[in-house]
Amino acid sequence: MSTAVAGEPVELAVSGMTCAACATRVERKLNKLDGVRASVNYATERAVVHLPEGLDARDAVEAVRKAGYDARVRRRAEDDRAGHSAAVTDLRRRLVVAAVLAIPLGNLSITLALVPSLRFTGWEALCALLAVPVVFYSAWPFHRAAARTLRHGSSSMDTLVSIGVLASFGWAVWSMVAGSSGPGYWLGFGVTDGGADAVYLDVAAGVTTFLLAGRYFETRSRRNAVGLLTALADLAAKDARVLRDGVEHAVPAALLKVGELFVVRPGEALPADGVVVEGASTVDTSAMTGESAPAEVAEGSRVVGGTVNRTGRIVVRATEVGANTQLAQMSVLAEQAAQRKAGVQRLVDRVCAVFVPVVLAISLVTLLGWLATGHTAREAFTSAVAVLIIACPCALGLATPTALMVGVARAAGLGVLVKGPQALEATRAVDVVVLDKTGTVTTGRMSVVASAGFGGADSAEVLRWAGAVESASEHPIAAAITAASPAAPPAVSGFEALVGAGARGEVEGAEVVVGSAALMAELGVSVPEAAHGWLAGLGAATGVLVARGGGLVGGIAVRDTVRPSAASAVERLHRMGLRTVLLTGDSAAAARAVAEEIGVREVRAEVRPADKAAVVEELRAAGHRVAVVGDGVNDGPALASADLGMAVARGSDVAAQASDVVLVREDLHAVPDAIELAARTLSTIRGNLVWAFGYNAAAIPLAAFGLLNPLIAAAAMSLSSVLVVTNSLRLRNFRPGGR
Repeated sequence: MSTAVAGEPVELAVSGMTCAACATRVERKLNKLDGVRASVNYATERAVVHLPEGLDARDAVEAVRKAGYDARVRRRAEDDRAGHSAAVTDLRRRLVVAAVLAIPLGNLSITLALVPSLRFTGWEALCALLAVPVVFYSAWPFHRAAARTLRHGSSSMDTLVSIGVLASFGWAVWSMVAGSSGPGYWLGFGVTDGGADAVYLDVAAGVTTFLLAGRYFETRSRRNAVGLLTALADLAAKDARVLRDGVEHAVPAALLKVGELFVVRPGEALPADGVVVEGASTVDTSAMTGESAPAEVAEGSRVVGGTVNRTGRIVVRATEVGANTQLAQMSVLAEQAAQRKAGVQRLVDRVCAVFVPVVLAISLVTLLGWLATGHTAREAFTSAVAVLIIACPCALGLATPTALMVGVARAAGLGVLVKGPQALEATRAVDVVVLDKTGTVTTGRMSVVASAGFGGADSAEVLRWAGAVESASEHPIAAAITAASPAAPPAVSGFEALVGAGARGEVEGAEVVVGSAALMAELGVSVPEAAHGWLAGLGAATGVLVARGGGLVGGIAVRDTVRPSAASAVERLHRMGLRTVLLTGDSAAAARAVAEEIGVREVRAEVRPADKAAVVEELRAAGHRVAVVGDGVNDGPALASADLGMAVARGSDVAAQASDVVLVREDLHAVPDAIELAARTLSTIRGNLVWAFGYNAAAIPLAAFGLLNPLIAAAAMSLSSVLVVTNSLRLRNFRPGGR
């Protein structure tokens, strides 16, 4: 077991938690240690523990185990991913076993209980054998959680499930062995023959299967929170090339210190934030800033860890390392957002805090009451068990997963992936939709939007000459110019990339230079007032100038292309009564131009990634429920901080992991479609939950007074489940926007 340095925070991977109440219990146990400050995240199954002098990680792990859970020191993000995958695999295996055995068991036990003429020797034993793996293998997670909570003097829905399953199985087997099945059960129109207690086995198997399905889908959903943090961690460079006495030394990035010089070669990620002290290059900053065009850097330029060097070799002096880098701060913001979401208690958790102990008390009172009034032990136990069975949340277990499955299936046809109940709950009162610009409202691909000729030059010729030079470059602006060339560009010779400024080469016997106004001035090319005026009027577009034979011949404007569906999608959001905000790291001019084009009235431009999350929190603090639509790594913290995170599927893995909803199709109408569908699905789930709890509350008194026997209880539970499933299936007919 690794130990921690005194005073440093230790991260623990906590296993065995089944609800948010479990996380609270673990956190309370850790904070009881002298001088310890701990926070536990149920969504990510992590505990961050600040240890004082005299305590180490072993003390924290032991405290978690005393609370009835297990823990280990967390070392790598990959460990979290592997642990959650193992949990999902285990639940899936148990669910398959339960489903495969519960179906024949249900058909066999109910049919033979109702039709005695079909019974054969040993039919009850066969039913019991089919039930054993379901009750003791598939239902083991419920038994384990129930034992843990009971050991600490508390209860949960797992307690009710475990006791109900074991009581059903135990009563059926005892009846078979003792031969005390009695004369049969009243159905309202007559009494069955004896031997109908085997139907309790079907109840035990059915409850286990339905609730295990719910647990499986919940665990898969919670795995996404870990995926976000892992994806952010994957962006960080693992090694750094530290420059000492003119010699490069490869060291782990974690050992890099402030003030040290490090070298970054083309294609490598920067291991820390810093300032360029030597060299020039093009750096892809889209992951961190959202800027669609790569940034040109030279001596004195500030660079950020996690961005990727594309062209030249640069030497950087580290200014922020480790936990102080911008990438690390983004990860912290994402984890804080996940912690906030995990702390929201669901309706089921709140009701169960009262429901479970009340049901257990009613069952005990029923048993004692029947015995006290002179009834037989069989009658008393049958009624007491009936209370537990009818209270077992069979329909409750179906309420969320069935609606989710049907909703997700319907969403797939609309190009929308809803990942979990958090998204559905968040749509109750969403009133602000924050749209990222680059890659979300726009395509993220540069295109030529205008060209001009100066001094009598033809604009088509300007494009052809520029396309010839840029055909030898890999820059995104160069690719756009090459693609816009009206004809196959002529050959270029003597090509030279002018890093941070442009490019030049010889085309058809004359030197052609493509670049900024500053480059033209540096090369002695005169830029007339007409060209300056043309550049000033481009708005959101980026202008490059073209010189041939030493004289300026024209200019080309390129810009990120707005999605065709953006304007109509924004108009639809406005019709739904939603406020829209354009949030971007791009310049104010570019942001305003795009906002005007698509009809968004509010713009927040030149916003850093960390500040994007702050803007979302600012809106939430003002009482708004915020949905964020984004696609880049830089959008991850904002997506995670929002009440509803919506990621464009073609964007980064981090954005997809951080979001609650993934928009598969590029049509931005998927945004209002997703909001409408999620709201409808949430409404369906709430209706299911109201029915499930109402059904249990109404049926418990009937069971306590002996009016529900196994057959009626099984039929009632089946009817309840059918109603819940039928209500969920109505989502298949959902049509967004009244279509």
